[in-house]
Amino acid sequence: MTLDAPGGDGPDPQPDDDALDAYSRAVVTVADAVLPSVASVTVATRRGQGAGSASVITADGFLLTSAHVVAGADTAEAAFADGTRVQTEVVGRDALSDLAVLHARGPVPHPVPLGDAARLRVGQLVVALGNPLGLAGSVTAGIVSALGRSLPTGSGRVIDEVIQTDAALNPGNSGGVLADSAGRMVGVNTAVAGIGVGLAVPINATTREIVQTLMTTGRVRRAWLGIAGLQVPLPPPLAARLGSPTGIRVAEVTPGSPAADAGLLRGDLVVELDGEPVVTVTAIQKRMVEDAIDRRIEVTVWRGGALVDVVAYPRELA
Repeated sequence: MTLDAPGGDGPDPQPDDDALDAYSRAVVTVADAVLPSVASVTVATRRGQGAGSASVITADGFLLTSAHVVAGADTAEAAFADGTRVQTEVVGRDALSDLAVLHARGPVPHPVPLGDAARLRVGQLVVALGNPLGLAGSVTAGIVSALGRSLPTGSGRVIDEVIQTDAALNPGNSGGVLADSAGRMVGVNTAVAGIGVGLAVPINATTREIVQTLMTTGRVRRAWLGIAGLQVPLPPPLAARLGSPTGIRVAEVTPGSPAADAGLLRGDLVVELDGEPVVTVTAIQKRMVEDAIDRRIEVTVWRGGALVDVVAYPRELA
């Protein structure tokens, strides 16, 4: 028995499914366009060596990665698919968004165009590019499994609007690119949530602002109120009155904090901040931006069966 040579008298090959052809073409096109601009990043800290991924985002040598990839490091080496190796300086990192910016000390490939994660739809094709487990230049593909996920960070804060994908991610993918079918970066791969579940920080208006700030000033200024709380349902009469189903029960007030100075108490139920309903913990976090530092902010709480207004002046988060 002999094997039929290609083009021999064996059975005619079945044509590929049109959808699979389109899928393959899309992934190959993204890989060809984006992979040259994705670097394998290695860092050395007092805890030892670390590794991850990064991508070129400007023609003058700025790279984007995850903050936890370069935690504790001032410099990092970036290695590209064409064999180029370049030393980079960590110019800024923001643990609260898990984003960091590097600047190369030499020439780098062309930048990856930035997309808009706000335009993603569940089921849409996405491609993950990075260096998992030390395997440089790896490409995996999948779909957007869900949008609007929340990702707790090591700082205790939460990253909102996180993208969930089933594109295979492994240690080393962090800081790499999650691209749409047009080769635009719509997310920064940051975590593996479980078998078949990956998460990415979205590229949207908020993260663009964070990245720009890191590039120019090296840090992101945020306001601090000084409370810890838990989302709880409002009493039905209060929910009907306010038009909001939930509020934030204050579980802890940091001594000497702006919240303590304002007279907020453990057990208070925060329902409004600056006249806007507060229905989640992240709703408070979203308002603690640079503009809120030292600004008068009215906090409305439900206390002892009545609505009480207190005034706080958030301070800069150290």
